[in-house]
Order: sequence, then structure tokens, then C-alpha cells
Amino acid sequence: MGPCLRRGAARAGLGGALIAALALAAPAQAQDVAITNAKLVIGDGSAPIDGGTVVVRGGKVVAAGAGVAVPAGVERVDAGGRWVTPGIVAAFSRVGLVEVDAVTGSNDRSASKSRFSAGLDIAPALNPMGSPVAVNRAAGVTRAIVAPGASGNLFAGQGAVVDLADDNDMVTKPRALQFVAFGEDGSAKAGGSRAALFLLFREQLLAARSYARNPATLAEWGNDALIQRADAEALVRVIDGTTPLFVRVDRATDILNVLKLRQEFPALKLVLVGATEGWLVARDIAAARVPVLVSPLTDLPGNFEQLGATQSNAGRLAAAGVPVSVGVFDDDDAHKMGYATQYAGNLVGLTKLPGASGLSWDQAFAAISSAPARAVGMDATVGSLRPGRVGDVVIWDNDPLELGSRPTAVWIDGKAQSLTTRQDRLRDRYATPQEGGLPKAYDR
Repeated sequence: MGPCLRRGAARAGLGGALIAALALAAPAQAQDVAITNAKLVIGDGSAPIDGGTVVVRGGKVVAAGAGVAVPAGVERVDAGGRWVTPGIVAAFSRVGLVEVDAVTGSNDRSASKSRFSAGLDIAPALNPMGSPVAVNRAAGVTRAIVAPGASGNLFAGQGAVVDLADDNDMVTKPRALQFVAFGEDGSAKAGGSRAALFLLFREQLLAARSYARNPATLAEWGNDALIQRADAEALVRVIDGTTPLFVRVDRATDILNVLKLRQEFPALKLVLVGATEGWLVARDIAAARVPVLVSPLTDLPGNFEQLGATQSNAGRLAAAGVPVSVGVFDDDDAHKMGYATQYAGNLVGLTKLPGASGLSWDQAFAAISSAPARAVGMDATVGSLRPGRVGDVVIWDNDPLELGSRPTAVWIDGKAQSLTTRQDRLRDRYATPQEGGLPKAYDR
């Protein structure tokens, strides 16, 4: 089996036959493969290794580095000196939840009319067959942290970690995080002010704590109840630190107040999302040992809670000792997660500008691989090529943080993946128009 499966051949047949063919398609099998002669990036913040080798067996990385012996019987793939890295881990995404943003029927991002909030679980809504999955996989993204958009209440619900493999099971870890928005968005849901927001947050967690101690204390479950049973059960796992709490927050004073929540709920595993003004309180975030997911292109104030926006945010946070991940959000986070490599590359470029703060190349790549995996508590499983991690490997045609670089081969869980997307098939279908018995829309 070659290092990359190209499945661009046309398949004849109408809708029913097509669906039947897809249902009977055999899933890709994990390969025992050794990628040799690579400019190897482990993804843990260490420097690239020239002439490196990574060995994947049974879907897991068993060895990676210089001078690694290739076991007998393992397929060899010569990288030809090209860059070989772990797959990109999208730090914050809605992939699988959205096909077309403006079409309600294909958008499961938010549940604004539901009486449930924290208890909502996105896993049943994820669509591994959606076109954004293949688009992002072809850009080198192999895993994603997927969060819900919003609910009718303060908490948005439970997100998941997913893979982008060409199969029908994309959930790596369900209920991997709880998401809540503070700042202006959260204030609007709580009654119009930050005072109401923090009070509602506290009261819902206290209600969940009471429920954990004695479920009979929450006997009423009507639509007007402060919290529903499913929400209480989900928040109990937040209070005891089982589930990380991803908090969307931008204003520096809001960040400080979020950090103070640990005084009453000390087991909270906080992860800050956005943190546009994080650099203003970087020492406080570092002292609290809270990771941050940033979008580097949030460099101009889009509202009053982002007045301190700067592209140097990530670099200044990292310099203060804050664990920083780089993600694509507020910028088509379902379809364009592959922009993360460009965003990380921009941060490397900032190190060359006087007065600006960026990241070293090694830091920048870790910020889109092992750092987001660590933020969600899965760095022992995904995000790097250290032994024991999943066999998510990408061969690139050039430096992956350069704008024009593209993957030439992708493995997920040790399985070679297709890099062909729906857009590729549409291009090929209509590139040379010809007359036929049926419109080309009827051809696969």
C-alpha cells in the first residue's frame, strides 16, 4: 500500500447506488510503516531532526528520532529529506458540526432553543462524512478539539476530541470538555451584565454541587428550573476537575475574575479561549498554570473587550511561561482549520520584527500539535511523535509553517488517508465539459 491513497476516480450510479457503495466500502487498515530519511519534527517543542525515522506499528508510534532501526517486515517510506511531523491538532473547532453555516439544517453548532445547556453532548451531531472533514485532513489536520457554539443558557455543552480519518467513526474522546462564554456574550445570556454572569455561573455550579451530595435537592426539573438534571450531572464533572472547562474570555479584568473562580472551586481545570488581552495579565495566568488557546489574527479591537488586541499576544504569553496553543476561531473554524499552520508561521515571522513578540519555530509547531493536546488532557495520546502516541503522521512538500506548503501523505492511527476532497472532484468533473446522456451532477 502506498503512502497516500488517492481516490479521485469517478463512480457511476445514482443516489441509492452511491449510498450503498459507500456503506459497503472497506475501512482502511492500520499499516506497520517506517518513514525514513525525514526532516523529523517530534512536535513536543524540540528541534527538527535531520535524517530522522518514525516507526508506526499497530496504529501507534513505537520509535521516532535519529538512528532508529527499522524492524523487519515493516514497510519503508523514504521521505526524501522532506518534513515529517505529527498531524496538526486543531485547538478549537466546529468541524463535523457544520456543513454550510448559513443553512440551518446542516448547522448543529448551537442549540439556542434547548432547555438543556451543560448537559448537551455534541457527539451524536458530528458528521464524519461532511466535506469540511476531508478539506481539513488534506491540510494536515488529523485531530480537532470540537466545542459547541452556544445554548439557551450560560453553558454551551460538552465538546469532544475527534479524528479526521476517512471512516465513519470520528470521536476519539466524547465529553472531553465543557464550554462556556464569559465577557459580552455570557453577560447577554445572564441578564445583561457581568455581575449577573458571575452570579449565574456560581449559582449553577453550587446547584450542581448540591445535586452531587444529594440528588433529591433538585427535585424540580421544569423548563424554568435553574438547572436541569443532565446539566447538573455534567457540571459535577467540571467541579471535581474530571472535565476541563474551556472559557471564552477576552478582557483582562474578566480573565482575572475567571482565575479567581478557583478560590471557591479549586479543582476547576480552566482553559482560556481567546484571551485577547491575556498579555496584560500574563503573569497571573502563568502563576495559575492555566493554558491559553489564542487566535493570532485577533490583532485589532473588534469590540470593547478587545481594546488591548495585539498580534504579539501569543509571544508575550509564552515569554511569561503561559502554555500557549494556536487555533483558528472567529475565522471559519469548521472549514479552515488548516490555517493554523499559517498562523503559527506568522508568529515565527514576528520574532524578526523589532518590538514584536512571537514564537520560535519549535514553539510554534508545538502550539499546533502537542500544546492543544495537553490543554485538553490528551498529550499522552495525541499531538506528538513520542512513543505510545497515535500514529498520526504527515509528510509535507516543504516547511509546514510556510504559506505554500501542503501535505503529500497523511496517516491517521497508522492508516494511510485520502487527500482528495469534494472540491477536487468538482474541479475534475467540470474541467473539460463534454456532452453526455446525463448532466455530470449524476456522476460520482
